[in-house]
Amino acid sequence: MAKKSKKQQQSGGTPATVALTAAGVPFTVHSYDHDPSHPSYGEEAAEAMGVSPDRVFKTLVADVDGALTVAVVPVAGQLDLKALAAAVGGKRAAMADPALAERTTGYVRGGISPLGQRKKLPTVLDESATAHTTICVSAGRRGLEVELSPGDLTTLTSATLAPIGRP
Repeated sequence: MAKKSKKQQQSGGTPATVALTAAGVPFTVHSYDHDPSHPSYGEEAAEAMGVSPDRVFKTLVADVDGALTVAVVPVAGQLDLKALAAAVGGKRAAMADPALAERTTGYVRGGISPLGQRKKLPTVLDESATAHTTICVSAGRRGLEVELSPGDLTTLTSATLAPIGRP
């Protein structure tokens, strides 16, 4: 696949979809009308797309021993901060300040994608992703998801696979 031009990027592509296109990775874009009153971005995405919540993954930014780290876990569960810290050889993890996460990734909360971030951060993908042929992650804005193979996501983000999610 060809790399999108600046004009194409401005006409609807996000840094995440541009990165996928540039890498030549097959993906599908799913768009839906975001409801600002919905209590969960991830659950809203799963409902809107008619996809099981265990196949839709949310992107969270945590602070592990002073370093920002990306965690990608199913929307049906929660992030286990201790497991995340252990997965990257750290001792303590806490959720990052939302404003710092937005500045560092270049995305807004509820639309943070593990792909095409302004600054590449260490990434950990919950190992449950490997049970699926494809998973969905944010495409870089609320109401937009990309579906791709967990293997491609792992490769493009240089992610570590680890059991970081909990029900």
